[in-house]
Amino acid sequence: MMQWQFYLTLFGLSTIKFMFAPFAGPKMKLNFVETYLSCVAGAIVAALIFYFLSEYFMIRARKKRLAALHKSITNGTPLKMKKSFTRFNKLIVKLKRRFGIYGVAFYAPLFLSVPLGSIVTAKFYGKDKRTFPLIILGIFINGAITTGLAYILKELF
Repeated sequence: MMQWQFYLTLFGLSTIKFMFAPFAGPKMKLNFVETYLSCVAGAIVAALIFYFLSEYFMIRARKKRLAALHKSITNGTPLKMKKSFTRFNKLIVKLKRRFGIYGVAFYAPLFLSVPLGSIVTAKFYGKDKRTFPLIILGIFINGAITTGLAYILKELF
């Protein structure tokens, strides 16, 4: 019996936080394949949207920063500058240097979130043709691992 509400719930959860979505599958009484396919489909759709729209988001953020700078100059008020090297930015640069394109493309969407991980990966490696296929491959592999872990832990507890 198909339970579309459960598939759509996992699909939606996976578009945001792919790493934890499969753990809801056993609670919904779905089997491994149903959980895996629902989660992977949601993550792929989110990666597709955010990877290919990442340039738009980066241009939009730059325009907002420039508009704020222009407004502060015309008003004569000092602009509060944000820290450019936050702990999060340092972590991402460290990951980029240590693991390269494979590590960022495989693990940024998993550990950060699919939207943020796809944007970060596109920012660093958007010109490389291997990037998006590596993100998709990472989603398939990480989906199998996290879904398997969800069903193994279900049996233990």
